[in-house]
Amino acid sequence: MYQIYPRSFADANDDGVGDLKGIAAHLDHVASLGVDGVWLSPFFKSPMKDFGYDVSDYCDVDPIFGDLADFDALVARAHALGLKVVIDQVFSHTSDEHPWFVDSRASRTGEHADWYVWADAKPDGSPPSNWQSVFGGPAWTWDARRGQYYMHNFLASQPQLNVRNPEVQEALLAAARFWLDRGVDGFRLDAINFAIHDPALRDNPPIADGRKRTRPFDFQDKIYNQSHPDIIGFLNRIRALTDSYDGRFTVAEVGGDHADREMKEFTAGSDRLHSAYGFLYLYADTLRSELIRVGDSMWPDQQGEGWPSWTFSNHDAPRAVSRWAQGRDEKAFSEMALLLLISLRGNVFVYQGEELGLPQAQVPFERLVDPEAIANWPQTLGRDGARTPMPWTAGAPNAGFSTVEPWLPVDRRHLALAVDAQEADPASTLHVARRVIALRRAHPALRTGGLELVEGPRDLLVFHRFERPGGERLLCVFNLSHAPIDWSPPVDARRIEAVNWTEADGATLKPLAGLIFAEAG
Repeated sequence: MYQIYPRSFADANDDGVGDLKGIAAHLDHVASLGVDGVWLSPFFKSPMKDFGYDVSDYCDVDPIFGDLADFDALVARAHALGLKVVIDQVFSHTSDEHPWFVDSRASRTGEHADWYVWADAKPDGSPPSNWQSVFGGPAWTWDARRGQYYMHNFLASQPQLNVRNPEVQEALLAAARFWLDRGVDGFRLDAINFAIHDPALRDNPPIADGRKRTRPFDFQDKIYNQSHPDIIGFLNRIRALTDSYDGRFTVAEVGGDHADREMKEFTAGSDRLHSAYGFLYLYADTLRSELIRVGDSMWPDQQGEGWPSWTFSNHDAPRAVSRWAQGRDEKAFSEMALLLLISLRGNVFVYQGEELGLPQAQVPFERLVDPEAIANWPQTLGRDGARTPMPWTAGAPNAGFSTVEPWLPVDRRHLALAVDAQEADPASTLHVARRVIALRRAHPALRTGGLELVEGPRDLLVFHRFERPGGERLLCVFNLSHAPIDWSPPVDARRIEAVNWTEADGATLKPLAGLIFAEAG
């Protein structure tokens, strides 16, 4: 799957913000990569306090992106190119401008009074619990109209839905049905482990592990404000709905300290979600073989277990090449990382620009728009640098994204990595991306096979991918270190792919070399 962040992909009406017509016009590029489909980040009607993840109408397109006719045309174009379309569904919270919340805060007895999480103050006037929001500060805001606090796990303008309420579930399922009827092929469920909380509002305990933290949110073990067992019942209903349509797909976004357990709970059996992904790789500062071992151990391929999804970069995390290259050649690193990503067991999500090897863009403080980036500046890289416009044309204003100044600036380092420049260079990262994605499509062992790690030197990652029973068996080898490593393949192994390695290197694997072999028998 190829993730598209609509604000930054392509601007058809030249207002500095990407839109649905821009996406549709550039789907040829996506299809040329050989991916199976696209995941679209939110394009719904929204005041854009959190850039679309604060929804004010689940069943309409925000005018900044176009209208429903534009969406229908995008789906039709994608399907004509053989691409599936997966869209976000933000089911744990809405915008405070959503009509449901406007009505809910107006009265304790109205139609939507119990559609959000409201609670009385403690006797001293303080919030009902110690829960903290992801973006900083308490997860509770006082509302004088109701004389109560309302809960928000993110911005105060993103009030928490009371998803335990059956009427809320019905309304959310109706929204999902609206998009399924328009032809979407599935959903990525945003922050779904926040959907239902502990009704007793018990305080979260602290985490005392000595790690450096930049957010109050990270000081707590969040066992009460998220990941309640009742979430499973709602996932059952989502799966039943999607199964009533042909060939639909569901994947959960699951972050947090207990993500490994929750991802398996959310995907176990055949009546929950198809897949889930977390932030193991997205927030990791270093790429080492131990990290891959952790990922593999999270999904041990047991009976009844779900199916993982993996991504190295997305709109919520700094781009992988800027976190992991650590002074090494960024082009070489990007190509090795792409080969490694497509070699992992599970679904693969490629973030827009990853096929170009884009580094994290440098956005000056005065141009930051992400509330998390502004609140934590300069301690974190923030999210804006991963959301800057896609570079299409090296010599055009704003890299061909728009002729007017875009909502986020184009990093000058991205110009030489633009699509047109890489199309013209047979040795570019773009051409390598197409090659390795084609490799995954050609080998069932990579798409759906098992994975078996091989013990070796710390920075030499070696694993088998294999079909059961008696199918093809591949050997995958990656030098993740900063120095050459001597290594020779089995004598009967046939090399089918190599990046950052040539015949002249022989048994020496240069830093960032990646090779895949077909094994005999």
